Amino acid sequence: MSSPAPLNPREIVDRNFTRAAERLGLNEEQKLLLKLPFREVKVEVPVRLNDGSLKVFIGFRIQHSGVRGPAKGGLRYHPAVDADEMRALAEAMTWKTAVVNIPFGGAKGGIACDPRVMPRAEVERMTRKFVARIHLLIGPNRDVPAPDVNTNAQVMSWIFDEYSSRHGYSPACVTGKPLELGGSQGREQATGRGVLLVLAEHLKDLGRSLRGQKIVLQGFGNVGSNAALLLAEQGAEIIAVSDVHGGIVSKDRKGLPVRDLVEHVKKTGSVVKFPGPEAISNEDLLVLECDVLIPAALECVLHKDNAGRVKAKMIAEAANLPTTPAADDIFDKKGITVLPDILTNAGGVTVSYFEWAQNLQQVSWDEERVNADLEKYMTRAYRAVAALAAQKKLSLKQAAYQIGVERVARAEALRGT
Repeated sequence: MSSPAPLNPREIVDRNFTRAAERLGLNEEQKLLLKLPFREVKVEVPVRLNDGSLKVFIGFRIQHSGVRGPAKGGLRYHPAVDADEMRALAEAMTWKTAVVNIPFGGAKGGIACDPRVMPRAEVERMTRKFVARIHLLIGPNRDVPAPDVNTNAQVMSWIFDEYSSRHGYSPACVTGKPLELGGSQGREQATGRGVLLVLAEHLKDLGRSLRGQKIVLQGFGNVGSNAALLLAEQGAEIIAVSDVHGGIVSKDRKGLPVRDLVEHVKKTGSVVKFPGPEAISNEDLLVLECDVLIPAALECVLHKDNAGRVKAKMIAEAANLPTTPAADDIFDKKGITVLPDILTNAGGVTVSYFEWAQNLQQVSWDEERVNADLEKYMTRAYRAVAALAAQKKLSLKQAAYQIGVERVARAEALRGT
């Protein structure tokens, strides 16, 4: 029997864009302008390893659109990085920044590598060489990278330093930096906080609150762990979590002690073997009975082969492109509401915008202002999406894509071709 075709995030953005473009009545020329990436960069990244040997990594930076502002998007280090994945994620960033109405376009980049098995010095040399290869094509007014899978504030610091060594002191060239180098208060929890804000607004529409909601989280990195902490603070019960090594589920389906779990992960590197809960696989975790399922890891984890078994009442997409078109159709038939990624996980890029603005103005905001402004942006974006969904009888995902595509199309038309 032949193995199933690999799941492709390209199909997700293609289907959602096409539907939005058709509803908006865009012609073929407009579709072509909006779909094709503005610039694609593929570079070799030669690195002298600690043992003295030379290894050449392949790096990508895809700049999908800059019509509404500098391209914006994460930089990931992962063995699965390739050009097609980066194109899909860059396009999704274009629609995401438009949905929350911040002055950015969309980009994505990455290096095909496994930093978990690389010494820190090798990761630093790789990062610096990558920036040396692309520095003329990024910058505060061109393309502003940010952390993503397997990258963090330290990696952003190396990018900032390498770029500044060539262009002068330029903190706005990258976001997600440490506070000491011009990072923003609230950035570490921003994506998780955005998930909480969108989920809370949707529950409010249903006459409910976060308190007592049974939540399952797939992925316990920066986004998943911070979402868990913030949701637990509001009275939600995190009954199961997982990471790349496996998962755990509360035996009595009561809330896990999230703060203790975060400390356990800091010490051991995984949620696995946290004392008390039962072990569970990532696949089984996705089909647990719960109020809210939050995929917070990689793309395409919800697909035609498992969507029919999902028992969650609602899905909040904290990862990028976690749900395939086939799964969306299944959830629609089952009456499972999906809070779309281009809205739900936009808290990170929104606070990245705040960081970039602070850097350009050479000012620093306190965390209270950052969180208050984030709530304003996320709430306003959710309200616009929910209103369009109700008015046009669309899913929240269809409404979000329609708003994003329309804003970019309008900017493209105003600027001319």
